[in-house]
Amino acid sequence: MSIAANAARHLATAVTAAVRGCAAALLPQNCLLCAAPGGDNLLCAACQAALPRLSAERCPLCALPAPGSNICGGCLGKAPHFDATQAVFSYEFPVDSLIHALKYAHRLAAAEFLGRALAQLPAPLHPDLIVPVPLAAARLAERGFNQALEIARPLARALGVPLEIRHIHRCRDTTSQAGLPLKERAKNMRHAFECELDLTGKTVLLVDDVMTSGATLDELARTLKAHGAARVENRVLARALKS
Repeated sequence: MSIAANAARHLATAVTAAVRGCAAALLPQNCLLCAAPGGDNLLCAACQAALPRLSAERCPLCALPAPGSNICGGCLGKAPHFDATQAVFSYEFPVDSLIHALKYAHRLAAAEFLGRALAQLPAPLHPDLIVPVPLAAARLAERGFNQALEIARPLARALGVPLEIRHIHRCRDTTSQAGLPLKERAKNMRHAFECELDLTGKTVLLVDDVMTSGATLDELARTLKAHGAARVENRVLARALKS
């Protein structure tokens, strides 16, 4: 990087910090969860400290608790199509409230906060692209945005990896996974995605807000590997410990 370009980058960083500082002073906000003063942060310090982070001992494939971080019995019995999963939080209060505020109350400020939390996880080795789990067209039209894409943006910026949002689609509207028994969820997602890319030899990072049974991510990983992906890893905000 040239001296001029480096100076310009530092100037831009300083200006951004100054603008944020002024905004915090002039427009302080209350904590989204408890309404206590939060300054320029979405959550106050107490609520941030109370967020339920996952323990270190988790299955490397599906991120469920596993002694010694060994592969769990479920993944040993039936290996998923994805190669790894990392998650920040367990899906319980108050993380569920934050995600609901983003998805259903259109609190898009939560996406930046949650995306930065996602970016703090250890980076996979040399991912080639980041794929937010696509929404069906009808669901996207109803909601107006894809929450997986919104939380993937800060991650993509942090890693310097391109987002792929044009050539990988959800090609049919599926029944909500939450209302289905576990055995039906994989069947419900079968052939739900299509890919228009040649991914031969590439490492793909999938991003979603919540992982419950893993059926959605598994089907998307299966589709991408059918188009040549060498490795598919998941990065999710919250892992449900009970399906």
